[in-house]
Amino acid sequence: MKAPLSIGFFGVFGRSPVLREFDSALRSVDLHPKLVPEAIKLTVMKLLMEQTGRDDPGAAAMRSAAEIVTYSIIGADAFAGANTNRLADDVEQRIDAALASGTSLDAKLVLLTLHARVLQQSVVDHFKLEVASD
Repeated sequence: MKAPLSIGFFGVFGRSPVLREFDSALRSVDLHPKLVPEAIKLTVMKLLMEQTGRDDPGAAAMRSAAEIVTYSIIGADAFAGANTNRLADDVEQRIDAALASGTSLDAKLVLLTLHARVLQQSVVDHFKLEVASD
């Protein structure tokens, strides 16, 4: 049975444990969870659950996703300033590889932030991203 990803009902039921864990992962890379729309968090969790095949994707998977989401939202300079230049370089390499593959989880996370219009303009410019119009 799938674990619910509820965000609570007027705070009565509280947040699901996996969403609380993802909030912690976002904090670990210096992004306050309130700066990430709930729809993005729910989608990230759905993607992680599909990727891992588990109701609880685990701390490592959540941290990895939080790195991509945070970098995408705050940009390279802020990410490196809050973390390390090495981690920022590692995330940039992951994004480069993701964009080359186009189907990886990292690619889906970058596209999620792009389509949700929370992708930092400097990231759009650096990786030459655009939304194709029909």
